[in-house]
Amino acid sequence: MKKINTVAILACLLAFVQSCEKNTPFLITEDSVGPLLKTSPVSELETLFVNDSIVKDTTNLNLGATSKKIEVFEKGGKPLLTLTSNTDSIPTIENIRILDKRYTTNKGIGLQSTFKDIQKQYTIKKIVTTLNSIVVFPKESNLYFTIDKEELPSNLRFSTSNIEAVQIPDEAKIKYLMLGWE
Repeated sequence: MKKINTVAILACLLAFVQSCEKNTPFLITEDSVGPLLKTSPVSELETLFVNDSIVKDTTNLNLGATSKKIEVFEKGGKPLLTLTSNTDSIPTIENIRILDKRYTTNKGIGLQSTFKDIQKQYTIKKIVTTLNSIVVFPKESNLYFTIDKEELPSNLRFSTSNIEAVQIPDEAKIKYLMLGWE
């Protein structure tokens, strides 16, 4: 019998396990976006995005409330995320706009996806029509997708009436991908 080299077997097993691990810096789940967790305090953003740049913008609104917009950029200047914090005593993130095409949901949906892709992976709860876009809300998810009306047939682009899923072309592209945490 041939002698089995246990070191070689362990090395192969380790390489296999590492290749199976998901690359999560750009993964969107219901409770996380990359390293950011739903429970992460705003004060930890610098630590969570240690290799990126954080730009905080505090603007007072007319009603006296403060909207805290935080932008995350790669060191080279490429925008990754726009975050909005809540006004709790220990602020956390309540809304995330995905700006980088590398971010995808655990179902494979990202900024390069189409309406057909959304329908394959999610059940549509409702579609809201706005002046320039439609917003698609999937059931059982905090995600929502905005599609520019330019992606719709010409007879629907200037309409403010409700638009149904069957009226949206399969190839309609996602303009904005958002995640809302309450």
